[in-house]
Amino acid sequence: MKQFFLKWGSLLLIVFSLTACSQNTNGITTVTLSGWQSNPTERHLIEQVLKDFEAKHPHIKIDFEIITDQYMDVIKTRLIGDAAPDVFYLEAFEAPLLMSYGVLEPLDSYITAEFDLADFEPSLLEAFRYKGQLYGLPKDFSTLALFYNKQFFSQANLKTPPKTWQQLRKYSKKLTVDLNGDRRKDRYGLGITPELARQYFLMKAFGGELINRKDYASFATKKSVKGLKKIVEQYQKDRTAAQPSDVGASSDSEMFGQGKAAMVVDGNWAIPYLKETFPNLEFATAEVPSINGKKSTMAYTVAYVMNKKAKHKDAAWKLISYLTGKEGMQAWAKGGVVLPSRRSILSELGYIENPLYAPFIRGINYATIWQAGINLPTIRTHFNNQFLSALLGQQSLIKALQKAQKDANKEIQAADY
Repeated sequence: MKQFFLKWGSLLLIVFSLTACSQNTNGITTVTLSGWQSNPTERHLIEQVLKDFEAKHPHIKIDFEIITDQYMDVIKTRLIGDAAPDVFYLEAFEAPLLMSYGVLEPLDSYITAEFDLADFEPSLLEAFRYKGQLYGLPKDFSTLALFYNKQFFSQANLKTPPKTWQQLRKYSKKLTVDLNGDRRKDRYGLGITPELARQYFLMKAFGGELINRKDYASFATKKSVKGLKKIVEQYQKDRTAAQPSDVGASSDSEMFGQGKAAMVVDGNWAIPYLKETFPNLEFATAEVPSINGKKSTMAYTVAYVMNKKAKHKDAAWKLISYLTGKEGMQAWAKGGVVLPSRRSILSELGYIENPLYAPFIRGINYATIWQAGINLPTIRTHFNNQFLSALLGQQSLIKALQKAQKDANKEIQAADY
């Protein structure tokens, strides 16, 4: 990925955009906007907000495009070819690379006191700062929390959700059901997703890190093993945890909804999915049980960013400021798939008082943002491949981490030359 921009870096600095924001002879300025679609409801809401924006700004037309596949690859290719949109979605996960290569417009000079930047969750803003400048305004966020089946808890005489990871492990044993006496259970206590984006907070709880100061992978440590070992032991030794593929499900949300797992650690995006797909399911949420005596979870966020080569930057800023302003954010943040990044909107829409959403909101105060330097996409791929191998017992956890780290750094080093 890094060489992707190095090869064309000089071109990006000298060629002006020919296909970005354009102005017609009738005085209408067109701003191009690209994003993805989490679900049809979200698309409907954002399209309605864009119509409201155009009504308030009759001289600006929004050309909105949904990129359905390989979103970031498409964006990067268009940046190289000077065909990138004026405004686009950018995950915190991918942000360091684009910020460091100077293809985004710094937003600090556009922001006024009236915009009320202090209303945003501070940690979300920090995910889009680079060398003291702000390059993106977070439109939403999601964290992880514990989902638990209230009916199964009642059957096991469990009255409250687990507070610590040790309790969660005990609960999982009580909630696992094996009617046939074979290796595969009829119901598991915990459903897991064996991916770095879901497991990083376990490593962090014991002081583990993903990268060193030079952005090379450095996660193959005893500290990281301590955190990840909890999942591996529960899967291999206790046999009270399962991944979706073990029970024929496509996601942890689905295995939870089907009753194949009594608990899962999942994002708030699962709430509307569970309500719509499994309307008879009785479930509740709680904060992720503490690990190593600390509260811990993950946070994921997406921002609106401006193309450095947007031709009509004032119009592009008006769009960004409306979408991330109080009026625009309140209008589209009603679906519950993601949470608005402004504290005032979280309150006004009732999320803070809603018992299903409250644990996710509390989690943002201590969450680990899913971000770690420009090489995280490479690191994630190698980690996921080897961690799954360790989970299945094909190699030890420490050997899996060492191999993943070695292979990731080999690829990163090759990209540096």
